[in-house]
Amino acid sequence: MPSPLLIDIQFESTRKFDRLQAALGGRNVVDINDGSAHPETFPGVRYALVWKPDGKLFNRLPDLEVLFSVGAGVDHIFQADFLPDVPIVRFVDHTLTTRMSEWVCLQCLMHLRQQRAYDRQQRERLWQELPQPQASEVTVGIMGMGQLGQDSARKLKALGFDVVGWSRSGGPVEGIDVYDAAGLDAFLALTHVLVGLLPLTRETRGIFNRGIFSRLQRHEEIASPVFINGGRGGSQVEADIAACLEDGTLGGVSLDVFEEEPLSAESPLWGFEQAILTPHAAAVSDIEALGRYVSNQITRFEAGQELENVVDRSLGY
Repeated sequence: MPSPLLIDIQFESTRKFDRLQAALGGRNVVDINDGSAHPETFPGVRYALVWKPDGKLFNRLPDLEVLFSVGAGVDHIFQADFLPDVPIVRFVDHTLTTRMSEWVCLQCLMHLRQQRAYDRQQRERLWQELPQPQASEVTVGIMGMGQLGQDSARKLKALGFDVVGWSRSGGPVEGIDVYDAAGLDAFLALTHVLVGLLPLTRETRGIFNRGIFSRLQRHEEIASPVFINGGRGGSQVEADIAACLEDGTLGGVSLDVFEEEPLSAESPLWGFEQAILTPHAAAVSDIEALGRYVSNQITRFEAGQELENVVDRSLGY
């Protein structure tokens, strides 16, 4: 019998579970959050699909061979008490990539066209035109030039923005000037709008802080600099973000991820007009695409082929 797929995902509806199981081609699914009584261990379960799993889950899977993440990020897996020595596979799919780049483009345009200021003027019944620079007059710097960053860069360029990139290695990306670790200062000095799409590692935890924000370029016509983060909440220092919005070091932010989620009702970030906050919804994984992806990876694995998008544990992504 085929090994069942064990899942540790909080579904808000049974419909999503049914769609996942259908996309898996009928493979049996063991949902450890369905309220049923489950055994202490799950012998014979070779595959698991998780999002922010229970810290002790992997102690209960003695026969686990492949671990799948519901999203592109895997830092939630590394927080487990025990992590078996098995391949960890990230979810990479055009649906997730497209949703993220749509969100990034939306946020860049919101700040470029000063939509928050116009929203305030509408509430105040104030008719007043604001400066409207062209996208080509604004440089968007993307930190994190993986698939999400590259797709966002292509779409931003199509909208007319000047786009530069940064990654640890500075690997080449067609049509984009990419800076490496040594070129961080030069990259920041060009950037009016900073987009964070970095994975969360020891090196990137807290990287988006006052020291970074204070080196960004200020635009003469729009509220800037702007910080947009759709990557990982642990990469930002929210106390610094709030303080920089307060003193004008930052002219605006768009945040989809936070240090602690959900964001506390006491967070000062809620109170800033120039802060656009979304509830980790920029690139929600399409459940049917996720099921097809996992099914395809299991088929490859059982046929003796290499798994795709396997995490490099030495890098943390």
